[in-house]
Amino acid sequence: MSQPISPLSRRKFLVTASVIATTSVLLKGCVGNPPSDKSASVSSTPTAAAGSGVKAGAEPEVKTIKLGYTPIVEAAPLIIASVKGFFAKHGMTDVKIDKQANWGAARDNVKIGSAGGGIDGGQWQMPMPYLMTEGIITDGTKVPMYILCQLNTQGNGIAIANKHKGKNVGLKPDPKYFAELKAGGTRFKAAYTFPKANQEIWIRYWLAASGIDPDSEVELLTVPAAQTVADMKRGAMDAFSTGDPWPYRIVADDIGFISALTAELWEAHPEEYLAVRQDWAEKYPNATKAVLKAVMEAQQWCDNFDNRKELVKILSQREYFGVPEAVLEAPMMGKYNLGERVVDDKQKAVLYWKDKKGSVSYPYQSHDLWFLTESYRWKFLDKAQYDATKALISKVNREDIWKQCAQELGISAGDIPTDKSRGIEEFFDGVKFDPANPDAYLSGLKIKRV
Repeated sequence: MSQPISPLSRRKFLVTASVIATTSVLLKGCVGNPPSDKSASVSSTPTAAAGSGVKAGAEPEVKTIKLGYTPIVEAAPLIIASVKGFFAKHGMTDVKIDKQANWGAARDNVKIGSAGGGIDGGQWQMPMPYLMTEGIITDGTKVPMYILCQLNTQGNGIAIANKHKGKNVGLKPDPKYFAELKAGGTRFKAAYTFPKANQEIWIRYWLAASGIDPDSEVELLTVPAAQTVADMKRGAMDAFSTGDPWPYRIVADDIGFISALTAELWEAHPEEYLAVRQDWAEKYPNATKAVLKAVMEAQQWCDNFDNRKELVKILSQREYFGVPEAVLEAPMMGKYNLGERVVDDKQKAVLYWKDKKGSVSYPYQSHDLWFLTESYRWKFLDKAQYDATKALISKVNREDIWKQCAQELGISAGDIPTDKSRGIEEFFDGVKFDPANPDAYLSGLKIKRV
């Protein structure tokens, strides 16, 4: 007699069957982001082929992985890959998406790995995967990581307390005001969610571009993302840099305003990444590709603006972000009330698959080089570490795995980058970064520690 199907097995079967059915309408190619006009809200470029799930001979070696995330919009592809069954579709039927208390907890948890009760990888600020690989933020213990994809672009902002309204603390802040605060014994306090990572780098760049030395004119603080609103409300900080929904919430709660979107500092900039422990990826190569494929399909789903309302409903739930839908919905559509001005542009919203410069998901090695160059600028890296960055990037950044997955998903050749560099990048202050000559970029910066 055949054994009865357990409720758990039946549920997994139904999830997988449902995903295959709902995604079978997707066509070959990839999702493009819609322009700001309503009439063209969905790109005519088709999505990646749904396929039939797992191909024979490519079955994942394990069905489970534990991935960490923090409650900001960068985490959306991981959450959607779980909720919408993309992980199950690719044979990863027991993926655990684990909300982390803060970035320090995520770092500590990946250091011990899931075998020790931690995580195998997840969502990371850049250049955290490199800093962990080199043991720089893991107490000297090297935790080699593999970067698999970029999760998103944009979706971050620099929020300022209301007491600074009308003081020229905007996109290009006035250095005289910061000097006056310092002279009066109340240095401007700027916070970010983890030291030596992109949210600190954004606020440092924003200040330095206007001639404000972030190390001498400003007091820098580390505060978990979910704590930033409460800390600003009680006056513990003057500014913070983090991902949506937290900057926008301080405007909604009339606590402050947003001086700059990171999309204004650097259009289509690299943001956060999916990275896993190297030992896990090498032990389970098929499972690694299955995880990446699921995330890539989830990125395409997230990037379709017709799905954004549903995305907001999912992310706002208590188990994920635990915020009102209204705090997420407007920024997700590129509608930002910044407090002192308004931005209404879908190309300034968080994007997950494509932007006007091309692929969002593909992990350009030139972007990693910029983050590591900035790290050397502020002496987060020493000279020997900086000199070794190109070799380190080729080891940590696994853009080759991304390309394999893109081809196997049926993504059109025109949407798969052929160059590891996106080329010269330009920032809001007119400064340019040429990946072929990072030393020239460093030489041209006026405020730096090297």
